[in-house]
Amino acid sequence: MNRIGEVVKASFQKNRSPISVEQQLEILLKHPVIQEFRRKHPELPREHYRRFLGQLNQVVMERENCNRCSGLDRCPNLVAGHFSQLVVYHGLLDVRMQACGKLKARQEQKRRKSLIRSHHIPKNIVEASFALIDQDNGRIDAIEAAIDFCTQFGEGRPEKGLYLYGPLGVGKSLIAGAIANELVKYDVDSYMLYVPDFMREISESIEDNSLADKLWELKTVTVLILDDIGAEFLTPWKRDEVLGAILQYRSAERLPTIYTSNLDLDELEEHLAHTQKGGADWMKAKRIMERIRHYVKPYFVDGPNRRQSPFS
Repeated sequence: MNRIGEVVKASFQKNRSPISVEQQLEILLKHPVIQEFRRKHPELPREHYRRFLGQLNQVVMERENCNRCSGLDRCPNLVAGHFSQLVVYHGLLDVRMQACGKLKARQEQKRRKSLIRSHHIPKNIVEASFALIDQDNGRIDAIEAAIDFCTQFGEGRPEKGLYLYGPLGVGKSLIAGAIANELVKYDVDSYMLYVPDFMREISESIEDNSLADKLWELKTVTVLILDDIGAEFLTPWKRDEVLGAILQYRSAERLPTIYTSNLDLDELEEHLAHTQKGGADWMKAKRIMERIRHYVKPYFVDGPNRRQSPFS
């Protein structure tokens, strides 16, 4: 096809001996793209193609550029990441822009990446996958439950989330991060939130009037992952109007939530009862725990502290 490329370029360059229209047409009609189009439209006479030589030039030149593609960022076509395609419109030849495979792949990658949102989550957690996590005895049950949770989205939605609890550094957050990445395979969006930092920033959200939008995101995301719940400092207002409101909406809408914590469910209830204001409000704590206990499957995660090896 080098000869065709040279012909197309020559027709637009000065200081080159021009070739006749018939010569250009003869060469362009031999290009595989044009031949395939002619097979689909045998009703169009040769003269028709002669009248629309410019469109043929554009289609062939851009397809040759695609054959020599050196990457989307260096695409020389009229519209980057696209190639011209011949169409028949009202009986006349025309061109339509078609996105190339590389552009579609980039767009799909971007779309899939957008399914995972996170707030104050380390990179190694956000990029975690089940293939990179050691499935030892201390966490094999939790990993299997996490994988099963994800696969249930293939046929619907799991009825319950997961509550992963255990000592520091045993890989609870890694499993949760792997869940977020696995869910992408099922086109399921998730939001992973580091609870202590989020609760510290609540006051700022009130001041800049962004709290309502943030809470709505957490309420409505398909899978919410609350990382390290129980490690935050709470006021009664944050417990009841922030955490309580989020969990009330999600339990009512049957949206699954994943939790990681150093506390078991009873210890979490005690944590929620005692706030920074002092005293204990067990009734409020029990009310929130009603929105957690009945909507999760708890799994104890154990083992040595693995934080020195982020993907172990």
